[in-house]
Amino acid sequence: MTTILIIEDEPHIAAFISRGLNAAGYSTVVADDGADGLEAALRGDVDLVLLDVGLPTMDGFEVLRELRARDTVLPVIMLTARSSTRDTVDGLDAGASDYMAKPFTFDELLARVRSRLRVSLATTDVTITQDDVVLDVLARRVTVDGVEVELSAREFALAEQFLRNPGTVLTREQLLSTVWGLDFDPGSNIVDVYVRYLRGKVGSRHIETVRGSGYRWV
Repeated sequence: MTTILIIEDEPHIAAFISRGLNAAGYSTVVADDGADGLEAALRGDVDLVLLDVGLPTMDGFEVLRELRARDTVLPVIMLTARSSTRDTVDGLDAGASDYMAKPFTFDELLARVRSRLRVSLATTDVTITQDDVVLDVLARRVTVDGVEVELSAREFALAEQFLRNPGTVLTREQLLSTVWGLDFDPGSNIVDVYVRYLRGKVGSRHIETVRGSGYRWV
């Protein structure tokens, strides 16, 4: 059975989420403290983490950074009462798979849980190679022509999408949804900015701009 770890210090919210997930067929584990939640996440027996930002001992951002330093693939959905764009970007850049602002409906949370679990199951290949670029998913390590390059969490996730879909045009909407977990904002240029960062690190020749559509790994 799929097990979901809920790291949430508000008992009524943790109980609400746990009951709903149990009814949907998932097993749940609850931790009400950041340090305890991190320990539970690192035991290796959970499939997804729901992580609150405001936690005692360690806040959610600290938990996420520590977790990503040791486990790069466990899906993490952050839950927070903060709604600023800066907090959302900070969480996603720290390695969150998705980000939900409170209050939220359980149906939406469940849909995002299912989506992230599907993505997790689909990314079982641990090494992806395209031409001179090699991406190690588990180690979160990228080499170009045998030389290791350092990528941020978002750059790595973007590179993974391209390497898993070579020759396919990926729209900005698709990339924003899969890499940042956000609905498309026609006024946002965050995808273009990160594509530029990535080109600078893996070589501009690999990522082709398809005018009016998006980008393609070539």
